[in-house]
Amino acid sequence: MIAGRFPGDWIRERSSVTDTHSAAPVGEDTAPGNDAGHDDAGHDDAGGGVPRSLMGLALAALGVVFGDIGTSPLYALRTVFTIDGGIVKPVPEDVYGVISMMFWSITIIVSIKYVLVLMRADNNGEGGVMALAALARRLYAKRRGGSTIFLIVGIVGVSLFYGDSVITPAVSVLSAVEGLGTAAPTIGHLIVPIAAVILVVLFFVQRFGTGRVGTLFGPVMLLWFVVIAVAGLPLIVQHPGVLQGLSPTWAIAFVFAHPFISFVAMGAVVLVITGAEALYADMGHFGRVPIRRAWFFVVFPALVLNYLGQAALVLEHPEATKDPFFLLFPGWAQLPVVVLATAATVIASQAVISGAFSLTRQAVQLGLLPPLTIRQTSKREGGQIYLPAVNLLLFIGVMAIMLTFRSSASLATAYGVSVTGALVTDTLLLLLVVKPLWQWATWKLVLVAVVFGGLELTFLAGNLSKVLHGGWVPLLIALAVITVMTTWRRGRQLVQQERQEREGPLDAFIEKINTKHLPRVQGVAVFPHPNKDTTPLALRANVEHNHVVHERVIIVSVITANVPHVPHAKAFVRDDLGYTDDGIDHITVKFGFSDDQDLPHALHAACLSEVLDLDPDAMADASYFISRGALRPMHGNRGMVSWRKKLFVGLAHNAADPAARFGLPPQRTVTMGSDVEI
Repeated sequence: MIAGRFPGDWIRERSSVTDTHSAAPVGEDTAPGNDAGHDDAGHDDAGGGVPRSLMGLALAALGVVFGDIGTSPLYALRTVFTIDGGIVKPVPEDVYGVISMMFWSITIIVSIKYVLVLMRADNNGEGGVMALAALARRLYAKRRGGSTIFLIVGIVGVSLFYGDSVITPAVSVLSAVEGLGTAAPTIGHLIVPIAAVILVVLFFVQRFGTGRVGTLFGPVMLLWFVVIAVAGLPLIVQHPGVLQGLSPTWAIAFVFAHPFISFVAMGAVVLVITGAEALYADMGHFGRVPIRRAWFFVVFPALVLNYLGQAALVLEHPEATKDPFFLLFPGWAQLPVVVLATAATVIASQAVISGAFSLTRQAVQLGLLPPLTIRQTSKREGGQIYLPAVNLLLFIGVMAIMLTFRSSASLATAYGVSVTGALVTDTLLLLLVVKPLWQWATWKLVLVAVVFGGLELTFLAGNLSKVLHGGWVPLLIALAVITVMTTWRRGRQLVQQERQEREGPLDAFIEKINTKHLPRVQGVAVFPHPNKDTTPLALRANVEHNHVVHERVIIVSVITANVPHVPHAKAFVRDDLGYTDDGIDHITVKFGFSDDQDLPHALHAACLSEVLDLDPDAMADASYFISRGALRPMHGNRGMVSWRKKLFVGLAHNAADPAARFGLPPQRTVTMGSDVEI
């Protein structure tokens, strides 16, 4: 048997700490679709916050949100003309058809579905498939079985996104550095080492926070979009006929004239919308309005101009299909553009890394992953976070993928499967939430299903043919993530069942203490616990084994609100648990997302505020008791098969330590509990 730490109190404790939506005080607005922490105008709504610059947020969003989709011109059109040995030809009918498919894919999927529709369906300001799944669960909470179904869909969606998060940095950085093969062929053999160094630096700077990274990357990305737009303009002016590719009739004609070729081409056309899910997942970092403005005023026009310019170049010089992006530039400009493209692809990687951080935190809140160390990197934006463990795992995965495939062309075949799977998942959840959320008529639901769902299912079908040629990579990653999430969820249920039996109701336990008149020892004992309904296991163990109770017992539950700071006047709620003179109290402590979650300091403040009738100096010598014991998997398959039990124990063993999170003094923190078998 394998022993691990029993994730008793802290599993639920951490969930209640990080779940900003499940334990809101009465009267606080947590309605679906509202930003509880920041509004669309870029204002803090917590205690008289000052207006923030929309332009500044939009610029920062360029540096975090749009990197992935903004660097698609590097490889999207090139891949279309090289797929399956060049089945798509550089002739007007094919070129106009492909450009039309690209333009309308971006318009329908990104502009309409994600930017205009899905970004309204947020979960208290957070976006992404897990936030959408949580919103659906809340809207259908009273329907039997609905919660589990939405959770499963969310697990599949976020698992596919993790596959995208591993592939995007590798393919993006490689595609830019490979420009050296065009600009400086003599150093082409250094492409992979240079890309590796860039990725090492990228993952290292994550600890400084997305806000700081966005401030640094924003101007660079703005320059990138200006450059790619300017690069496409001259060729559009020289060949204005390419503008007819914006008409949907060319896409329709291409599909009907060459159904098989167009179907194959769809597998590469999808590359123009990579990053759409990351755009939605990163909404919590900057808010929807700055992202919308950056998209419609900068990103969308620049992408369209560049794709049209590449199309015009291919029509004039068919041999340019080997690298239409870099060949847009004169020879003297190619090397500087390679440098700029490399910077832009680093930013592309940032988009999915930030999205992975957001989705991971949401998965922790939903009980699908163990508690992880989450560092708040912004004093104003609750979505700006850093997860060291996720950062490390992504880095290992990205480096392994890049060193295995060693070229963006090889990775492009693996790219679309995870992207299209995530798109379909989002659309499915969207169809489920819009009717109760916005009271949409049935005809609108049908229109969404046909337009969004039909296009995305076509993309998915076109990419399934790539499974044997690299498409298995994101599917394997997704399968691993699904296994971890479902194992943790099931194991957590088993532990909680055992835990509830051992804890017992708190009111009955306190009544038993009061009737037995147990000896009281001097001092203050603090028991972190997620609720006031059940008994902290450490408290029960102390009474049953030592047959004493401290003079003062404080049971503490922690809630994190979706506002930056919570003033002391609103931070504490005390409950005497039915007895006014037994020295046992429950207190709920509410922190803002930018507050330091220091429990000793908070309890000292509660004494100063006279919420607790204690001398503040008494807290200086208080003892803290955390419930934790050994978690042991039993032989056999009761509850879960043996290998999943071992996996669960390993996950629990490596989860975040609540004592460190809440600033508990090591010399006055005691761990108590008994072994639990699952």
